[in-house]
Amino acid sequence: MTQSPAVRTSGRSGPVRIGERAARTLVSELARINDPKAALLVGATPESAVLAAAIDALLPGDTLTLVPAGSASAAALREHVTAQGRWVADRVRVVDTLAEAEPAAVVVAAEPLTGTADETRATVEGLTKYLTDGAVLSVATTATPGRTAGAAAELDRQGALYGVGVDLVLRNTPPLRVYRLRYTPADAASAVGLAPAYRPSSVPLTRGMHIDSNGVAAAGIALGLAAVARATRPKSKLWLLPALAAAPVAAFFRDPERDVPEDASAVVASADGRVLSVQRLHDERFGEGEWLRIAVFLSVLDVHVNRAPVAGKVVDYFVADGGFANAMKPAAEHNVAAYTVLDTAHGTVVVAQRTGLIARRIVQRAPIGALLARGERFGLIRFGSRTDVYLPADAAEPLVGPGDKVVGGSSVIARWR
Repeated sequence: MTQSPAVRTSGRSGPVRIGERAARTLVSELARINDPKAALLVGATPESAVLAAAIDALLPGDTLTLVPAGSASAAALREHVTAQGRWVADRVRVVDTLAEAEPAAVVVAAEPLTGTADETRATVEGLTKYLTDGAVLSVATTATPGRTAGAAAELDRQGALYGVGVDLVLRNTPPLRVYRLRYTPADAASAVGLAPAYRPSSVPLTRGMHIDSNGVAAAGIALGLAAVARATRPKSKLWLLPALAAAPVAAFFRDPERDVPEDASAVVASADGRVLSVQRLHDERFGEGEWLRIAVFLSVLDVHVNRAPVAGKVVDYFVADGGFANAMKPAAEHNVAAYTVLDTAHGTVVVAQRTGLIARRIVQRAPIGALLARGERFGLIRFGSRTDVYLPADAAEPLVGPGDKVVGGSSVIARWR
């Protein structure tokens, strides 16, 4: 069997191994949709980690269609699916060619794209024909400089135009960059049926505790400085300073798992910390009408990973210039801040990530067009800072007051009326 050039998923560089972590990243969009959906996996083989991850992600109402890779046969795939048992066999269908497949809500290329820019563009165009409205295409390429420059350049271009998420998977040989692309707009209401996305950027320490990739990098820099200091000045004890700093620096970027309330009317805290204020105000930047703003101060001891307070679609993102006043002071109103604007079933919701006296760096990972589940990680602020949540005042009832301690993704700070 010969594949159509429009769906070729490997180029002249040869096949690339996809490990368990990268496979889970590729099928993350399938895993997070709780409503019944159809998925399409192109380039599958019986031994593929991506196929195993896709099957693990299936829910009772789901269907999965498999298109064999050029090195596999449909008969071998069917035999493999049957061996998984009746539950899988009832939900997974194998077709001989892509032309036999039906459009799906999630389309995954099971092999990394490693061809030229033109070959990659042709592959992507061939796969987009099988996307339903608002569907996501998940593809990957190697992140090794120079190895697949054409594919990487084309996917970067596609990502700039249609990307709703990108993840770098370093724990793969070779490292991979996974792109999630959406070519037609998704309804904001569909975010309600999503679970928080899987993020390979967080490194697991235990089952319930991770370290954000920023923390791994910061700790690595500290240990590198210690190594240089000890090599250049072996008789000095100065190397102990960066060496001992590595652990607390990494701990600052801890990223614990959180139990998100199932109550559809709940608005959860966007960050850990203490409530500074709960007030009604007007802000014409977000539209007419009155807003309920709940401000939370994060000390250097709090978790600084930010989470979406409600389910919604990112429709705008902008950064306002300002100063770096103490986040607990009124002057912090004019600090540098990043605003993520969400379209939700209850109207517009805004999350402001504000810098503080020490915080000088805001990380926002949710591009415009992305769908966020309630409690889903979307960024972080480095060191002490403040996070504000703006809700339509006539649609939300506050449940916290100044001085209350809240936990990001878990504490209910307001409820929709």
